[in-house]
Amino acid sequence: MRILFVADGRSPISQNWIRYFAEGDRGDEVYLASTFQCELDFPVKQLEFTPVAFSSVKKQTTRPGSASSRGLGLRTLVRRWLGPLTIPRSAKKLQGFIDLVQPDLVHALRVPYEGMLASKAKIKVPFIASIWGNDFTLHAPSTPLMKSYTRHVMQRIDALHADCERDIRLAHEWGLGEEKPTLVTPGNGGIRSDVFYSPVEPVKNPVIINPRGFRSYVRNEVFFRSIPLVLAKHPDAKFICSSMQGEVQASRWLEELNIKHAVELRAPIPHTEMGEVFRGAQIVVSPSVHDGTPNSLIEGMACGCFPIAGDLESIREWITHGRNGLLVNPNDPQALASAILLGLEREDLRRDAAGLNAKIISARAEYETNMKRVASFYEAIV
Repeated sequence: MRILFVADGRSPISQNWIRYFAEGDRGDEVYLASTFQCELDFPVKQLEFTPVAFSSVKKQTTRPGSASSRGLGLRTLVRRWLGPLTIPRSAKKLQGFIDLVQPDLVHALRVPYEGMLASKAKIKVPFIASIWGNDFTLHAPSTPLMKSYTRHVMQRIDALHADCERDIRLAHEWGLGEEKPTLVTPGNGGIRSDVFYSPVEPVKNPVIINPRGFRSYVRNEVFFRSIPLVLAKHPDAKFICSSMQGEVQASRWLEELNIKHAVELRAPIPHTEMGEVFRGAQIVVSPSVHDGTPNSLIEGMACGCFPIAGDLESIREWITHGRNGLLVNPNDPQALASAILLGLEREDLRRDAAGLNAKIISARAEYETNMKRVASFYEAIV
């Protein structure tokens, strides 16, 4: 099959998905129209830079979510209001690539702005879009143009992939026809069991990891303000914050809250090395107010971490409060601290949750199994 992906080529989520078809033995021809300049460590037939929503302002090779909090917030605001205005012109460049490639299938790995971009091209073959986490709940209603383009994508596509069941329901509310095929799998295709697996022995040290970086929908201030409350009862606890090294606001919180001794702000860690980081922690924390299925959360679960996350409809598809994790109000530092303390103090709860989560990941999130489902989904649509 000749597959054209429209994606942010920097994203580990996109790369994990595309890699299956690029490196597999199916014999597919894989093409990538990347909305950001990127480098890949796997082969594609052709890579075309197709900028949209100001992704061409300067070369960006860092992975998404690694920008500073201030810069990220401003950039997100500008892209939401003005980014859609760039789509018609960008679609002409994408159209040229489509005409050159003559694909059997076009798959946009996200709605803003990849799905929006592809929806304005003249695609005469099956067109699939993926919904990631907060495409509907955060981005779609943010501005009139984002709302209009999201609805247009749902009406234009031939099939939809989502990372949670909630978004299939929401997709129909946004205009997806009830007859259109849908598929639910993790956004990155699933968990690679050779990278993300449980440690041989349970972790003894009280280590808590926040792998989310700085994102507008993650309540990092709440997370940092919960730390002194945890340290008051567990002064030996250590906190690891992925993709926060050099983040000015995070450093200020460390000084203000006098928690510098207990917190490590780390640089972005390669995806293939995150398994080792998770296997050194007892708890993974995801204090978000918008989410689908966070890949980092289920990766932590696969590595035996006890999950604590915001109490969201999509997260409840994976975590049953009090059984295989804890769900909290992500806006309440005390609630988050109480959950962390419970996780640290209840070894039996962590042990039972690890066993349940291993079964859940094996049954619902294993990479090879899910990507075979995706390949069958493609073939059925084509």
